[in-house]
Amino acid sequence: MNASSKPLLVVGAGIAGVTAALEAAEAGANVFLVERDPSIGGRVVRNHNYFPKLCPPTCGMEINIRRLERNPRIRVMANTEVAQANQANDGWSVTLKTSPKYVNERCTACGACIAVCPAKVKDPFNVGMNEVTAIRLPHPEAWPHLFTLDRNACPDGCTKCKEACQYDAIDLEAKETETAVDVSAVVLSTGWHPYPIENLTDLGGGALQDVIANVQMERLVSETGPTGGKILKPSNGEPPKKVAFVQCAGSRDVNHLAYCSAVCCLASLKQAIYVREQLPEAEVTMYYIDRRTPGRNEDMLTRVADMEGVTLVKGKVGKITQGTGGMMALRLEDVAAGQLLEAEADMVVLATGMVPNLKQDISPFNIQKDDDGFGLDTHAANLFVAGVTRRPEDVAASTRDATGVAAKSLIAAGRRA
Repeated sequence: MNASSKPLLVVGAGIAGVTAALEAAEAGANVFLVERDPSIGGRVVRNHNYFPKLCPPTCGMEINIRRLERNPRIRVMANTEVAQANQANDGWSVTLKTSPKYVNERCTACGACIAVCPAKVKDPFNVGMNEVTAIRLPHPEAWPHLFTLDRNACPDGCTKCKEACQYDAIDLEAKETETAVDVSAVVLSTGWHPYPIENLTDLGGGALQDVIANVQMERLVSETGPTGGKILKPSNGEPPKKVAFVQCAGSRDVNHLAYCSAVCCLASLKQAIYVREQLPEAEVTMYYIDRRTPGRNEDMLTRVADMEGVTLVKGKVGKITQGTGGMMALRLEDVAAGQLLEAEADMVVLATGMVPNLKQDISPFNIQKDDDGFGLDTHAANLFVAGVTRRPEDVAASTRDATGVAAKSLIAAGRRA
């Protein structure tokens, strides 16, 4: 079999992976799209809204899901990871490991199993901010639209979910399976995770309840989030009156992340709009080193800077401690004034950066990385990276990058797109 007749493997089904798979398949290639989570979408579907249009990500993902469903050239494999990978002269021989399929395609997502499940787990979709039953739909818009089961959380001997299922969709004895495939090229789109807020001890991360990360704020304001879309302080469930956004929280810092994550300024500007729209009496202050909103996104900066109740301060926050009366004390350098200042807020949102998953994952592909842990293309091996696996970027940039990577992978495999 020559390289051009072999399928393409795309690892990771976030927005970049889905885009690369679709573009390659619609150009005539067969594609394996594998995702370690039970549903596709990655970090993008956890957003409340995209910027700058402030529209929900479910719109774009719904279009992509329809494209996936009607394209027979793509095989989507959820709950699947790459176990082994060996380079061949004309591509790769890969072993895919799929976790036990405790819930199968007979599932109708009726919810009868949820009603009887006694086990609770931290909800990964809501970044651990609430608890859900061990068996559940990963999130309301999940695709594949099948329940998932965290089997390790089940009490010994419990079979309540299986007994409640009238469709025989639950197999508590399911086993792990392996699939061997030969592919012409590999696209790694394994995405990113937020820099751990617990590492930012000087800023109250992990110690002060009302100091949260930007990814947590995104879930707070979502109707499918832990508060049903209400912006509430974790400490007492009350709406905040003074919200501080702290930029470059751990980013551009040799002690944490040396690089800029590209989207943090825009994410905080977007979230400032969330606060003002939902809590018009709340005061919002954004503390920044630089305001980075390239291209047309500059319009969002202008919009927020002109909003009543919003103040943008060029200052680096160095310390956050518990203050009095439920407030937190922020110590910062006001760069414009050239002096140290004290400020107060009853909720603080840290703009934590993007960490490439490649930095901590042990990839069987032995991908080359830059000094920050982002992946590099290896043309000689038909091995490519896409989206935030390559560099920090927003959704629009990730889809553009993934489209280009799809073309490169097809050309490398001897197929002309």
